[in-house]
Amino acid sequence: MSNESATGGQGGADFLIVGIGASAGGLEPLERLFKAMPHPSGMAFVVLQHLSPDFESRMDELLARQTTIPIHRVTDGIEVRPDAIYLIPPRKEMIISGGKLLLNEREDPRAFSLPIDHFFRSLAHDAGRRAVGIVLSGAGSDGSRGVREIHDAGGLIICQTPDSARFQSMPLAAQQSKVVDVFLKPEEMPHALSRYAADPARRTDPAGERPVPRSAAMEDILQLLRAEYGIDFAHYKPSTVMRRIERRVALTSAADLGGYAKLLAASPEELNALYKDLLIGVTRFFRDPEAFAFVEKQVVPAILQRVAPADEIRVWCAACATGEEVYSLAILFHEALTAAGRPLNLRIFATDVHRASLDVASAGVYEPDALSEVTPERQQRYFVKDGERYRVCKELRGLVVFAQHNVINDAPFTRVDFISCRNLLIYFQPVVQKKVLSLLHFGLKTSGVLMLGPSETPGEIADEFETLEPHWRVYTKRRDARLPDIRLPVAPATSSASSRLLFGGAGRASPPSQILGLYDQLLERAMPPSLLVDEQHHLVHTFGGAESLLRIKGGRASANVLDLVDDSLKTALLGALQHAHK
Repeated sequence: MSNESATGGQGGADFLIVGIGASAGGLEPLERLFKAMPHPSGMAFVVLQHLSPDFESRMDELLARQTTIPIHRVTDGIEVRPDAIYLIPPRKEMIISGGKLLLNEREDPRAFSLPIDHFFRSLAHDAGRRAVGIVLSGAGSDGSRGVREIHDAGGLIICQTPDSARFQSMPLAAQQSKVVDVFLKPEEMPHALSRYAADPARRTDPAGERPVPRSAAMEDILQLLRAEYGIDFAHYKPSTVMRRIERRVALTSAADLGGYAKLLAASPEELNALYKDLLIGVTRFFRDPEAFAFVEKQVVPAILQRVAPADEIRVWCAACATGEEVYSLAILFHEALTAAGRPLNLRIFATDVHRASLDVASAGVYEPDALSEVTPERQQRYFVKDGERYRVCKELRGLVVFAQHNVINDAPFTRVDFISCRNLLIYFQPVVQKKVLSLLHFGLKTSGVLMLGPSETPGEIADEFETLEPHWRVYTKRRDARLPDIRLPVAPATSSASSRLLFGGAGRASPPSQILGLYDQLLERAMPPSLLVDEQHHLVHTFGGAESLLRIKGGRASANVLDLVDDSLKTALLGALQHAHK
């Protein structure tokens, strides 16, 4: 063990700080990890292991047999430097602040605590995108909440493969967080860390916009995502997309962007991993408690005062991810309606583009740590114990309608009293932000409320809103004005076999007009009232008198079938379209 302060390495001011959490069975993977770790690496390593208060740890001596990296038992206020290992002492809790490790005595050394979560949270806040969280063998779920904080801050999460861990509980709990970037055996982790540390995209200012070359490989990657998921990530900020693609490249065996495009074409699992990384779908119950406190005390009472008991209150949670936010809103409205003795005349629409996230949200089953910000009274009232997890009660679940929906392309819900769309717009290009905001404005009633993320504003249409709460970006719609439509460039789509069969395509001549006329007559006789739409919900053909359901509305004409039906049919039709697409 070294008693000298760690010296600077290759990392400079931008070095990675790697927090490593381990518990039962954690010594062996730590030895394997550091035995394979090159020195110097330019990284700092902070090891947090559950230690018995009755025994002095010999971790420093045991690890020193496997590595030449200097090892330090942490003293209060020690500065973290690259090319050093720092070990938490027994009977202590530790955080990092201002690049220094700070210690506190545990009030009861024998009491249950979560030192890994505690440190990971502080690491996320202090190091941001320089933070790395590693979860190794251990019992319990310590670390599973902290990894979400590191992920939210833009850091990297690595987890030991459960089958290589002597105790699988901690790796499996981290896996259920859905934010782990890569699962590896301990001896494989140093290579991934080195690749990630050398990634130039990691050092890019996340708020800045760097030019992104429109290479053939990049176009191939975007096309694969469009074809598989129907989302055009060309509408997202180029630097954000590029950073997250380069992040995945650094975590795989691909040599460059071209190699990664080939990997994506051959690996549906990696394509899905990239897709989830691009969507950045992390949330939790009552995220930003102060924002929810404002909604509870100011927004909900005002809506109840404005909407008559006989009328339906309509709420839309856009980009709802795995559902924690929409159920948080449902709790606030349910409590207010119940306290006022009003009927539960409430409809909450929860939408997202990510089908897997919607499946989680619709099931409404969550790990105990997900309810950490939910008061005991609300836990008892709105959740039911389901084995080791908690299920949203049927009464609350029945208030929410989940649907797959793309806020860029799909028609908005209308006559809405409250819209929550938080931390989504910051990932879009300015013209897309303006279009989405215009659609949200259209969906709100006059005096309806819009809540954005703390880094988002109404931008160019700010004059159409009044500010209710500036810090948490809560606004109300001033007037019922139709804003100009904003057209986005349409990316070229691949022509599927079905589209060529129906509409003709390259290499295939269109059917003669007389045959098309015969098709129309046969379909008109045989088909029930039906609508044929394309993947963008644009109307292609009507059959069997279904045109009687359609209305041409004033203003700019739209081919989207959701814009052509009465508002009373829109929700049911959207659900049918999503079901048919699936």
